[in-house]
Amino acid sequence: MDNRFMQMAIDLALKGMRKGEGGPFGAVIVKDGEIIGMGNNRVTGTNDPTAHAEVVAIRDACQFLSDFQLTNCTLYTTCEPCPMCLGAIYWARPDKVYYGCTRHDAAAIEFDDDFIYQEMNVPIHNRKIPMEPFMRTEALQLFGEWSTLSDKTLY
Repeated sequence: MDNRFMQMAIDLALKGMRKGEGGPFGAVIVKDGEIIGMGNNRVTGTNDPTAHAEVVAIRDACQFLSDFQLTNCTLYTTCEPCPMCLGAIYWARPDKVYYGCTRHDAAAIEFDDDFIYQEMNVPIHNRKIPMEPFMRTEALQLFGEWSTLSDKTLY
């Protein structure tokens, strides 16, 4: 735990927010005491709903490392990760995450992702956005070919 890195995440969030890039969120990824990835929320600045600070920082760090995993890395973020960012974090596999504000603090300023947490527990056919299987047989052929590849990289 290092105050400098959390302060950097806060500073990134403030700078991006003041530039109109997005909400008050910033993230820094550290490996061996050095910053290897940074990001601030850029959702409104880029019209990209996936441009959350953590995702931007993960992309930056993975590019820096030329790897899709963040082994031996620590993520500092200004807020408890939303469900999308949490998924990205688990895919990237850093060793630890430090966060400033909670998701309840974010909800208090109208960044409420609680409905997404709730949707994950709702049966697919009852979700707010309709989802239904389509062309599963054809899609399974793709999965079948993947399973036979001898030179694939698992992740």
